[in-house]
Amino acid sequence: MTPETRFQAGSISKPVAAMAALHLVEEGKLGLDQDANAELSSWKIPLGPEAVGKAVTLRELLTHTAGTTVHGFPGYAHGEPVPTLVQVLNGEAPANTPVIKVATVPGSQWNYSGGGFTIMQMMAVDAAKEPFPKLMHDVVLSPIGMRHSTYDQPLPTAETRSATPYNQDGTPVAGGPHTYPEMAAAGLWTTASDLARYIIENQRSLVGNANHVLSQAMTKQMLTPGIGNWGLGVQIGGSKEDPYFTHEGVNAGFESVFVAYENHGDGAVVMTNAQGGQRLAKELLQSIATEYDWPNFRGKMMVKLDPSILEKYAGTYDLAPSSSLTFTVEGNQLFGAMNHQGKTPIFAESETHFFLKVADVQIDFLKDGQGQVTGVVVHQNGEDQKGVRRK
Repeated sequence: MTPETRFQAGSISKPVAAMAALHLVEEGKLGLDQDANAELSSWKIPLGPEAVGKAVTLRELLTHTAGTTVHGFPGYAHGEPVPTLVQVLNGEAPANTPVIKVATVPGSQWNYSGGGFTIMQMMAVDAAKEPFPKLMHDVVLSPIGMRHSTYDQPLPTAETRSATPYNQDGTPVAGGPHTYPEMAAAGLWTTASDLARYIIENQRSLVGNANHVLSQAMTKQMLTPGIGNWGLGVQIGGSKEDPYFTHEGVNAGFESVFVAYENHGDGAVVMTNAQGGQRLAKELLQSIATEYDWPNFRGKMMVKLDPSILEKYAGTYDLAPSSSLTFTVEGNQLFGAMNHQGKTPIFAESETHFFLKVADVQIDFLKDGQGQVTGVVVHQNGEDQKGVRRK
């Protein structure tokens, strides 16, 4: 490993790709709030009855509010046939994901969709009339100085300085890195140093000191939180006085995360080449946050609680409008699962205050006058969500 070793960035491809789309908006080649189908020439978004006649916009695609399907992409292992972009969009063989379509009313709710960014990729290609890797190089990567980054999929054979991806059990991913034709959603090859340059560009553009890709006004718009605390391609967290923008990325054998504060120069990038690497990445972020006294992500002082205390919190808590959080105890460890998905370990800072190591989330358990646990409050991204324990 060297500072020039390339990693697959996974979904961190999205915020970098979003800058190209917004650059095309500022050039007048795309509209942020126009009907996306009116700007697509190579393919059209399938609009079923769920769309109720409402057009999808680029703004909605970038903020995960377009109602589009397909959360993420597994990529294509070495030797497997790789579909064209249109085949991916249509869910046609050899694509390994279903058709990307509108499943809920556009603009009505937040739902993470790599499919939406794949539609954005098609819009950008149609508008720029050139291959997506060339567009990204010319309007984003080169102007920022990301010299060791590319959206080429697969990585050209001459580019040998890349990390080997590993499975969670320590074995290399068979055949090496997967290929991702869904370039805007998952196709970026980059280095931690280059992603730091992306961060610095946006921090400086916010105050009018860089603006190699976007104007100050567009950068501010990109980092303005909407539904679900997402801006145009990035998640927004922290407080109103001290916000940060962030994104995580997971590809086959690669896991990474970056965090960047808007109002000062603080930020960090951690890239790993192993499944499960985000656990390490987020522990490193905690150490950095603690050392530099960040208001978020700092390591917590853990306390050990008797399993009899943890058992009092076991159960399911209903969160508005349709989510639930279930806690279980295994040995001396409390686990939480959102909507009965995978379990995540929860750690105690006091008898009633808990936190996650894998995300900037805190949990407080609520008790009534008799000491019975009646509810929970989840603190995340500057918001509090209350849950009521099921009887």
